[in-house]
Amino acid sequence: RCCCCRCCCCCCCCYCRCCCGRSLQGKYTGPLRPFPISPERTVPEDVPKPDYYFNGFPKEEYQSVYQKRVCILDARAQEGMRRAGRLARRVLDLAHAACAPGVTTDEVDRVVHEATIAAGAYPAPFHYYDFPKSVCTSVNEVVCHGVPDGRALQRGDIVNVDVTVILDGYHGDCNETYVVGDADEESKRLVKNTHDALMKAIAVVRPGAPFSRIGKVVTEQAQTQGHSVVRTYTGHGINHLFHCFPNVLHYHPNPMSGRMQAGQCFTIEPMLNVGAHQSHMWPDGWTVVTKDGSRSAQFEHSLLVTEDGVEVLTARTSSSPPLWWEER
Repeated sequence: RCCCCRCCCCCCCCYCRCCCGRSLQGKYTGPLRPFPISPERTVPEDVPKPDYYFNGFPKEEYQSVYQKRVCILDARAQEGMRRAGRLARRVLDLAHAACAPGVTTDEVDRVVHEATIAAGAYPAPFHYYDFPKSVCTSVNEVVCHGVPDGRALQRGDIVNVDVTVILDGYHGDCNETYVVGDADEESKRLVKNTHDALMKAIAVVRPGAPFSRIGKVVTEQAQTQGHSVVRTYTGHGINHLFHCFPNVLHYHPNPMSGRMQAGQCFTIEPMLNVGAHQSHMWPDGWTVVTKDGSRSAQFEHSLLVTEDGVEVLTARTSSSPPLWWEER
C-alpha cells in the first residue's frame, strides 16, 4: 500500500502512481532519453488473457483477499508455479541472447513476446496498468520498468530484462542485468554485487524465517562494494496473481513483519545503485531512474518456500547464457 494515500499500489512500489509518483515524474537525471515506441504487438485469440488485457486494470488482483494475507499453495498450484517459472527462465534466456550492441530494446521485446505466445502463455506486463509492451528493459540509470523502444543498445551499456509470463493461470517472474559487449569495471562490479545480494537473500529463505532478514543480508552485501539499496520498489507475493501480499523489502532496517511459511511463493528482486538510493520517474509514468543519474542493476527470482528450505522456480540452467563473470 502507498505510504501516503494508503491505496493499493501497483508494480510493487511504496509510492503509488496516483499520488506520490506524479511528483517524481518528468526529470531526466542521466544521459538516457526515450526513443520512439513501436505499435503494440498482437495476442492471438486462443491465448488466455488476464482481465486487464481489455481495459488496463487488474480488477481481480486489486480486489483479492491475498492483498492483505498470505496465499498458501496446494500441490497442484505449486506445480503450476514450477511450470510457469521454467517458462519464464527459457524466455529470459532468449532475451539475454538477443542483448548485443546495435539491437534495440524493442527487438528484445519482440523476442520475449513471440516466445511467450509460442508457448501458449501471456506476457504479463502487456496492458498491466496500460503498460504498452511485453517486457521491461531498464538501461544504465534506469532502476526498473523501462519501456522497450527504438534505442539501440550500445557497447558498455548495462540492461536489465524483466520477464513475467502467465501460463495456465500461474505467473513466472524473473529478471537479470546484462553487460552489453563490455563495460567499465564500476558497472561490472555493480552487476555482480546485485546478483550476489540476491543469492545471499535466497539463502536465508526457509519456513519460520523473518522477512526482515532479507533486507538485512541484501544491505550488508550491497555495502561491501559501497552500493545503495533502492527502497521504493520491492519484491512481492506471486501465484495466480501478478503482485500480492507480502511486499518484500530489500533494505535495512525495515518495518517488515511476519515470517515465511511453507507453500508460500514470493519474489526477491533487489535493485542496487552506484550512487544514492533515491529515484525519479520519467514523464511516461513508468520509467524509474536514479535520482543522481548513477547506474542501477537488478536481479530477481520467483521462490517457493518448502518444508525444509526454498525452491528457486526460475533458476538458471546449464543452457542459460553466461553472465559476464561466468564467461570464459
